[in-house]
Amino acid sequence: MTKRLKVLIVDDHTLFRKGLKEILLDTPYIKECKEAKSGYEAIDILSKESFDIVFLDIAMSDINGIETLKKIKILYPETKILMLSMYPEEQYAIRSLKCGASGYLTKSADPEELLKAVDKIIKGGKYLPHTFSEKLLHYIDKSEDIPPHEKLSEREFQVFLMIAKGKSLIEISKELSISIKTVSTYRARILEKLGLENNAEIINYAIKHGLIV
Repeated sequence: MTKRLKVLIVDDHTLFRKGLKEILLDTPYIKECKEAKSGYEAIDILSKESFDIVFLDIAMSDINGIETLKKIKILYPETKILMLSMYPEEQYAIRSLKCGASGYLTKSADPEELLKAVDKIIKGGKYLPHTFSEKLLHYIDKSEDIPPHEKLSEREFQVFLMIAKGKSLIEISKELSISIKTVSTYRARILEKLGLENNAEIINYAIKHGLIV
């Protein structure tokens, strides 16, 4: 990279934002680094100034990363966005790229890989961790019909994966900090949208489509 970049970090965890900012400013490639603690704050900042790249956490409390990504790409379609996540599952990367992200990186990545991702994205490419399947980028570009699970909302998909991994409604309720009744509502929507009847069929569907191992 020859150009020094202006970047925005969007994450609801202060320690992570500060740590990433320190790493970025310690390189010769970043000239300015701003922070936003929520998706709404990020959108507000982007309405006032532009950035070379936005680092966006996929799981935030007020409005999640995917929904923030969608809003940003509608309002500021030229914005380059690198999604950051604790989730190693390829399906999260697929959903991110389908919604317009320029790349996806897990938070466990080392600084060298982070800069490699930034370099590729700034040059107009898309970045995925080397541990992810090479088939992912081809999958994104396919024009075939969208599979039923791609029509789930972000929260529905999250609950779907948790059910597919064998978690109970109580466990999901505690992990997502929502009521059991709300989890049950999501489950009912998932069953209806996927044309399934019970948790066993959800598990079979997830395995069949390679959503869980």
